[in-house]
This record gives sequence, C-alpha cells and structure tokens, in this order.
Amino acid sequence: MRILDNYISKSIVQIFLSTILIFCFLYILIDLATHLEDFISNKVPAQVIAGYYASFFPVIFVQTAPIACLLATLFTYSTLNNNNEIIALRASGLNFWKITRPAIIFGLMAAALVFLINEKFVPQSLSMSQEIRQDQIELASDKNKSAAQPIKYLFFYGLNNRLFFIDQYQPSTKTLEGITIIGQDELQRMTEKIVAEKGDWTGQNWKFTNCQISRYDPVDQSSTGEVQFYKEKTLDIRENPADLLKQRNSVSTMNIRELRSYIKRFKGSGAVAALNGLKVDLHQKIAYPFACIVIIFAGLPFALTTGRRKGLTFASVGIALVIGFLFYVVNAIGLALGKGGVLPPILAAWFAPIFFMAAGIYSAKKLF
Repeated sequence: MRILDNYISKSIVQIFLSTILIFCFLYILIDLATHLEDFISNKVPAQVIAGYYASFFPVIFVQTAPIACLLATLFTYSTLNNNNEIIALRASGLNFWKITRPAIIFGLMAAALVFLINEKFVPQSLSMSQEIRQDQIELASDKNKSAAQPIKYLFFYGLNNRLFFIDQYQPSTKTLEGITIIGQDELQRMTEKIVAEKGDWTGQNWKFTNCQISRYDPVDQSSTGEVQFYKEKTLDIRENPADLLKQRNSVSTMNIRELRSYIKRFKGSGAVAALNGLKVDLHQKIAYPFACIVIIFAGLPFALTTGRRKGLTFASVGIALVIGFLFYVVNAIGLALGKGGVLPPILAAWFAPIFFMAAGIYSAKKLF
C-alpha cells in the first residue's frame, strides 16, 4: 500500500504544482496585457512591475488551489482508470477509501496550507500590492479616478474613543450615508450612540441630517433616557474626508484574529446588516480552505467510474472545470444569501462545502 500511495501522491503533487504555476503565468500574462499601456505611459520600472506581480503569488495560490487540487486528482485517477489500473486495484480487494486515501490526505494537507497562507501571507500581500499600485504605478489622474468611486461599509476606530461605521461614503461629494458612531470611555464601555441618515463635509466639520444621539450608563450599558433628535446637527468630529480614506479597513487585509476583534468592537453598534456581512466574511475565511478536500470528493466518482474509459483522462479537465465553476457559483450564492440576511453567517459560509461534500458522498456510494 505504501508503494501505491507514494505512486499516486507523487503524480497528484506534480500535477498540482504544475497547475498552480500555469495559473500564475496566465494571470500575469492576462493582467500584463491589460495594463501594459498604463505601465508604458506611466514609465513604470521593470523591477516595480516584477515586485507588483510577485506580491500576488499568495493570492493566486489561495484562489486557485481548490481547482488545482481537483485537476491533479482527476487527471491522476483518470489516467489510472484509462490504463485499467483501477480495475486491477479493485480486483486485488481495495475499496474506495483505500484507493482514494492519497487524494484525501493530499486534500487535507492542501486545505491546511491554504489556511496558513490565507492567514499569514495574503493580508500582507494585498496590502503590499495596493501600496505598490498607489505609490509607484498609478498617476495622479488614476488616483483621483479611483478615489471618486463610492466606498461601501467604511468602518474604523477614530479619535476620542469613537467607533465609526458608515454604510457608504462618496469621496467626490464628501457625503456620508447610514452613519453609526459609538462613543466609549477609557475601558471601551459605550457612553453614547450617534445615528444619522446623512453627513456632509462643510469644509471644517461634519453636518449630520436626521441625527439621533443617545446617552448610556457606562457601568450597566443601559440607556440613561437622554435621547436627542436633530433635523440638522454639526458635531465635534475631528476626522476629515482624508482621514476617512486613510483609516478605512478592508476585510481582505485582515486575518481571522483581527477580523474577529473588529467584529467584537462593533458588536453594540446596531449596524446589523454590516455586522452580518462581516460575520459571513469571518466564517468564509475558515470554510474556504476546506474547498480543497470537498471539491476532490465531488470529482472522484467521475474519475473512478470503470465504464467508458476512452478519452477519460482529457475529459477529466473539462469535468474539473465544470465542478470548479459550479462550486464558485454556489459559494457566491451562499455568501450573498448570508449577507442579505436570508441565511445565518456560519451556514452561508459553509453552504457550498456542505453541498458538494454531500453530493460527492452520494455519487460515490456505488463505489464504496
């Protein structure tokens, strides 16, 4: 069994690494072709371009690892099947689990590796690529164009122990929409809550529309009964529009610990929809690496079917692409349902893995 496991594992690992390299090459080639004119017109040095694309390697690996696992597994087992080796293994008394053990172990190891890279390297990789693009690649006109795009779900920890959550910020008009501000004392206990429909930058301060201010007892966190409503209210908030852009945080540049801490900070903000979306992103960071093993389970039955084997090796590529496409579609649907409040955050993140694991086990029943 050890010889068989080594034989299958070696093939899977070789194809997996080759597939990852091909995906990296294709990504760089396509992106370079798309932005080549910008690089030339902006006179970007070659070493900057090289550093920019090198910073994307962890991101590309994490995004393509599941489909690479599936391709490597299907191609390996389809080749065995096409050469009648699966029939020989069956005839020697090996069941489904013993034959597929190398693929399952590889899938678990790949999932652990994806989790590690996604936690340790992807946040820094994204931050680095954004910094290189903003500081060394984009022209001032490009930066202004990028800055003019509306920003959704802007949240940060500001001055005077205040937590800010803004549904949308429009940089071109310096306008805030859906504002929630939580004031805290030195022990991070809530002392006030400011909710406003809209906020406009006057040039020196922020003027809020339909603003409600509630005071809280910091000890028992109960309302003191002091609730004030203003049609228009100018508040002493020192953060200007430039500060908002500097202090914004992106979920993609946070690891699980940082995101969990961030959610905890905004737990009492009352921004239910935004917090729900953050919780979905948190559970997605945990669930996504398991796609490596789940997607293997979904594809193995196709490679081990010993009926028609002609052309199965090359057909496995098409099967892998279809399964991978369906996985990403179902995963996107699950996340959308979670952020829309239809599904609980944890179920939304695990929706695609559970669905494909169940489908794979059901399809493989006849092979057990």
